[in-house]
Amino acid sequence: MHEQPTEWWNAISLRTKITGVTVFIVTMGLLVAGVGTMTVLRTYLLDKVDEQIRAVAAELPTRIDLDDTVSSSDQIGAQSPFYLAALDFDGNLIDDNLDDDQRLMRPALDQLTLPYVISNSDSAFTVQNDARTSQMRVIAFPVEIASSRVLVTQVVGLSLDDTNSTIARYTAIFLGFSLSVVILSAALTRVLVTSTFRPLREVEATAAAIAEGDFSQRLPGTTPNTEVGRLNRSLNTMLNRIDRAFGDRAKTIEQMRRFVGDASHELRTPLVSVRGYAELYRMGALQTPEEVSQAMERIEKEAIRMGGLVEDLLELARADEAKALSLTPVDLLPIVQDAALDAMASQPDRAVDVVVVEPEIPESQSLADAPESPTRPLTTTTGPIAFAGAQLARLRSLRARQSKATGSIPPMEQPTPVEPAALVIPAVVLGDENKLRQVVTNLLGNALRFTPAGSPIELGLQVDAERRVALLDIIDHGEGIAPQIREKIFQRFWRADTSRARETGGSGLGLAIVAAIVAQHKGQVEVLETPGGGATFRLSLPLLPPDYVAPLSTTAR
Repeated sequence: MHEQPTEWWNAISLRTKITGVTVFIVTMGLLVAGVGTMTVLRTYLLDKVDEQIRAVAAELPTRIDLDDTVSSSDQIGAQSPFYLAALDFDGNLIDDNLDDDQRLMRPALDQLTLPYVISNSDSAFTVQNDARTSQMRVIAFPVEIASSRVLVTQVVGLSLDDTNSTIARYTAIFLGFSLSVVILSAALTRVLVTSTFRPLREVEATAAAIAEGDFSQRLPGTTPNTEVGRLNRSLNTMLNRIDRAFGDRAKTIEQMRRFVGDASHELRTPLVSVRGYAELYRMGALQTPEEVSQAMERIEKEAIRMGGLVEDLLELARADEAKALSLTPVDLLPIVQDAALDAMASQPDRAVDVVVVEPEIPESQSLADAPESPTRPLTTTTGPIAFAGAQLARLRSLRARQSKATGSIPPMEQPTPVEPAALVIPAVVLGDENKLRQVVTNLLGNALRFTPAGSPIELGLQVDAERRVALLDIIDHGEGIAPQIREKIFQRFWRADTSRARETGGSGLGLAIVAAIVAQHKGQVEVLETPGGGATFRLSLPLLPPDYVAPLSTTAR
């Protein structure tokens, strides 16, 4: 049963609730004020009446003759409004100053026995007439009859008709004004609540439109320092985020569908090849050991290719999980040097140069403010770098001997090895060294794969002291990348043209892995135009913060 009032209350609109509660509070306030005022007013008027009858009672003698009782009115004036009466021991009327035509006005005094009067001689009483049509305020006190020395009760009273009339008129006036106030407050509250809740009705209409699928709806701007204004602002912010979230969700779903389709397409070709060679072997089409060996070699290559593709997909999946990396201070210079060595070892016909560009230090920053590298001291040596001189000499000598023997590669002059230079501000970043090496390796491998054989490649390293970022450029001298597709090349399974097709060995995931890893390091990778032709992949990574404190290492016990 207790749920029915709750359901009824919940079914009422908010405007009606506020209006009803406001009217109820105003009504209760007026009721309390009216009752309190009438009580105080009646008490005040009765006190005034008591003062009058006590003043009359004080003038009356304490000893009277029985014959004087009837004519006692002469003692206070014949036209006096006061009532005088004498009562016997049991409270029966002996005589009073009322005529026979006024007997209906005679009050009921039978409860005023002499013992009761003696014990309450200072108290005033309110009594009614026999017909209960009027009230009278009386004071009773004992007096002595001079002839018999018998005590009787002397009563002095005054009618309360004027007092009750005053209270009744005040009550009528108060009720009239109170009713007007209640009606006026109800009307004003309704108007005020309706005008105040008009923005909420707009919120309701906007929410209904959004529920129907129109996510472009927004709430109109209102005064920002009001509750409704702040609500509208918060709801608009929430709707913008929801709209972006839906857009990102749709984009993610589309990318996921394309990703799954591309992955299936990439895996289908090697799987078909493996299945085809397996069926040939099962059907006995491979007769000679050479044919079997060739089929196994093709199956192995396709399996290796599928394994590389799966590893790339796993790397992207791990990057999408956004797990925290194990970040440590990493110097980019050794990474660049090692990548150049590996590239020249794999393709000795190419010139892979590493160039360190000295940064421009702002006037507000001195060399003393530059952080010291964790792997090498701070130095001001500058110039072109030729590192690992003995290794380079061995590779160039090997290349020269191969060119003279085969005539396929033109000989190159061996450079004179010099001491490697260091940056004024070391290119030290906070990151995962293995991941950063993978980024440089992927970018350099991309340049090696899609540029003509023998074309040079430069790796540039510099520090932007003002923005506090390390800039790593991988510069090739190939055909370059058109501006309209420079952002697309970092998408998964995306290829620019047939030169980057499957037969070149690429699957379209290398640059996507680079973008994912760089994003994890809060960096940026972009494609710039190389003067004279070619493409430049620029990698921007934030430098190690000056206030960086290495975490304490913990050893398991």
